[in-house]
Amino acid sequence: MLWRSARWRVATCAAIVFWLLAAGWLSGVLLDFAQPRMYRTPYDQAKVGPMSFGPRTAIVMLGGGTEYRDGQLVPKPDVYARIALAAALHAKCAREGGVCRVIVTGGNPQHHTSAEADNYVPYLLHAGVPSADLVIENQSLTTWQNARNVAPIVHAENNETLLLVTSSYQMQRAMLDFRRFDMNPLPAVSSVRLVKRGLLPRVANLDSAETALHELIGIAQFYVYRMIGWF
Repeated sequence: MLWRSARWRVATCAAIVFWLLAAGWLSGVLLDFAQPRMYRTPYDQAKVGPMSFGPRTAIVMLGGGTEYRDGQLVPKPDVYARIALAAALHAKCAREGGVCRVIVTGGNPQHHTSAEADNYVPYLLHAGVPSADLVIENQSLTTWQNARNVAPIVHAENNETLLLVTSSYQMQRAMLDFRRFDMNPLPAVSSVRLVKRGLLPRVANLDSAETALHELIGIAQFYVYRMIGWF
């Protein structure tokens, strides 16, 4: 932008990239990378039978943030699907006679009045998960810390089947982090993020692009940190 002759070209390119993101064409490509096909089917549409559960099952639900709405701190929109799926899996596990628990993760990276996990608990209770079957992990600030803090909880139990509940866009990075701590969970996708392609820009498409970039940068960070020995 310091070169006067290049200003219009740079501005035009920036406008084109912005339109491609907002209109869904480029944000859709980014989401496809963040949501690989293997993690793009919601659990309620997947053909998953009773073999998903063992005699003992832990259902790990990852946090997805909170926000203030009408003065009340509530889960962000994507989290409601995670809560519903975690409760449904717990109910299914209980019907099959297994010992089931839900591990709720999420600290307070946004510095709100309560941690994510603490905020989600009333919704899980309302959805039918008994308080005795809830385990709260409310200290982690990142997905990597989710995995690190859940690892000792899971490793304390032998022969426990592990299910990981989160949105499609986060699943790829979450599986990397959990496997790093010697856990091999079964992915349970709560929802899949979609874009609407067209001519008109949409704020939702920009939000999806930001989410996809956050996840892709996190995946790249994982491999870089592993290479230099930080993870």
